[in-house]
Order: sequence, then structure tokens, then C-alpha cells
Amino acid sequence: MIVISGLTRTIPEGKVILNNIDARLEPGTLIAVVGSSGSGKSALLKALALRERWSDGEYRVDGKDLMKAGWFARLRFRSNVAYVEQRPILYENKTAFKNVLIGVAGQTPLWRRMIGSVRSDDHMGGMEMLESVGLLDKAKQKVDRMSGGERQRVAIARSLVHGARLVLADEPVSGLDPHTSEEMMQTLKHLCKDKGATIVVALHRLELAEKFADEIWGMQEGSIVINIRGRRLTVAERNRLS
Repeated sequence: MIVISGLTRTIPEGKVILNNIDARLEPGTLIAVVGSSGSGKSALLKALALRERWSDGEYRVDGKDLMKAGWFARLRFRSNVAYVEQRPILYENKTAFKNVLIGVAGQTPLWRRMIGSVRSDDHMGGMEMLESVGLLDKAKQKVDRMSGGERQRVAIARSLVHGARLVLADEPVSGLDPHTSEEMMQTLKHLCKDKGATIVVALHRLELAEKFADEIWGMQEGSIVINIRGRRLTVAERNRLS
């Protein structure tokens, strides 16, 4: 269980980017963060990934506040967090399978990486994760020949292959056609339930959030102004986010 209390981020110019955010992130939950451009969606995901400094607030993981636990505890937590950018950086001339394995380089001895040796359990884990995201048949295909949706799936498989407990995906369906967007969201939903991961996605399409998310956070001016579970947004809530 992850509990955020009073998350605030202020940039040097004095502008408040994130304003006193409280939230709970439960295992096996798909959370959609929605809101207009500039509402703070991407900033929130980066803060949750500890990619940007907090000005104030508590970040409790299983009861321990990471903000007071020291840099080593935060570093250890980050090893269990995956941040998937809108346009993920992949090794273009390597296969989907190789990209997934490279994603766990931090847990692979340097000598093994240098000689390209792959343990059987690494191999099985990578193939199983590609199967989970529907890309088993593309395992040997180079990513420079893949579509945008397939590249996103490779990035997600890479992030989850060694059990990331928190996945933060910034606009994972941006630029995808409606059918591929729904496939991507269905994949994320499946991974939440099958792997027990908490997945937070920033979305600009409310209909996808309503159809697939277990919980919807609506943001405005750096604050979560709507937090709902198990239902669609009302007309008033939609208007508030426009």
C-alpha cells in the first residue's frame, strides 16, 4: 500500500506545480489521471516516480515515509518503480526480447551483460512478459519495425519483467488509433490483475478512463479535484475538467 499525503511541488520561480495532493495507491489497481493540458498529470507521475524533488509531503510505502527514510531507501524503492514515457526510449536495432532483457540490466552482473549471456530464468521471464502484453510472436522482431502501440507494449514488458510494483505510464495511448488504444488499456488492466501491480496512467481521453480504470483522478491546476471509483463521471465532473 502506498499513501501520499500533502504532496506539494513548487518550482524556483514560486509557481506551485502540485498542490497538497492526498492519494492512496492499492496493489492490483489501474488508476487513470485525467485533466486538461497543464493540469499537472505528467508532473504527478514524475513525482510518484521520484524523478522530481518534492517541496513537501509524505510518501508512505507499507507504512514507512520515504521522505524521511534517506536516499538509500528511496533508491531501493525506485528499483521497484517503472516510469514509461509517452515516447519510450528503446534500442532501435535490437529485438523486442533483447529490449526486455536490457530493462533488467541493473539486476544482471556486468560480466554477463558484456558477453551477452542470458540465464534460462531470464529468458523465460522475458518471453512470458512479452506473451502477457501480446507480443510473443514479435519477440525476435527489431523494435524499429514496430508500430507505436507495439513499442509501448515492449516498454511496459521491460518495466514489469522483474516485478515492478508501481508502473507510471505517461499518455501510453497518445497517437494510437482507437482500436489499438483499447487494446493497450486492456493489456494494462490485465497486467494489474494478473501481476498485482499498481498502474497509474495519464490520459487525455475520458472515455478510456471510464471504461478501463478502477479509479479516476481528475486534476486541475496541480490538484486532484475529483477522485472516483467504479462509475462514470457526471456531466458536472466532466465540465470541471474541461
